[in-house]
Amino acid sequence: MIYELYYWPGIQGRGEFVRLALEEAAAPYVDVGLVPEEEGGGVPALLELLDDASLEHPAFAPPFLKAGRQLIGQTANILLFLGDRLNLAPRDAAGRRWAHQLQLTIADFIVEIHDTHHPLGAGLYYEEQKPEAKRRSKQFLQERLPKYLGYFERVLKCNPAGARWMVGARVSHVDLSMAQVVAGLRYAFPSASRKALRASPRLRALHSEVFSRPRIKRYVASGRRQGFNNDDIFRRYPELDR
Repeated sequence: MIYELYYWPGIQGRGEFVRLALEEAAAPYVDVGLVPEEEGGGVPALLELLDDASLEHPAFAPPFLKAGRQLIGQTANILLFLGDRLNLAPRDAAGRRWAHQLQLTIADFIVEIHDTHHPLGAGLYYEEQKPEAKRRSKQFLQERLPKYLGYFERVLKCNPAGARWMVGARVSHVDLSMAQVVAGLRYAFPSASRKALRASPRLRALHSEVFSRPRIKRYVASGRRQGFNNDDIFRRYPELDR
């Protein structure tokens, strides 16, 4: 099967969590947003999907994954689906639920990271909410960031498999997503995240392990992985990194 990933071009966003899973598994896929418009891709293809009134299960917001006749939305839901198919989740039902629970917690974490620079709403420019963003970021860096990192560090420490991974004894979609979050934090808050991650050696090791894996390493070096930028979830505003 050749999967079709629908996400906005020009940013990593939530689509990157899906890309990392597909790349790690060497699964054939088309990143539709990056296909030229004249070849049926780009933003028009995404908007056409969002406006498709014939869908039995209407689409709300990307990312979406087309797998045969199935159209699957929500990052955690897509990874729940791919985890089984791509051997990136535990084989037992309890393990899969635990991995999904962690993926949903990562989704909560991502929302809080995004809201540091857009605390009043995504419909406003950052420049229209800078005082609020500074206040939100200060609270996030002092209270929420250590709480999340401490929790995921504890998850790694408590893994009954005694491995370097978060769930079971082999890499899963949760590990790939967590490594992406660490990478994003290091981009957005280089100073604050460096300090916060001092207390999380297992998370630092996880990040290094994931981005050293051969397929992920090739993906990063290929130029197909788009860089972090200030139109994305993780944004670097030096005035917030305090």
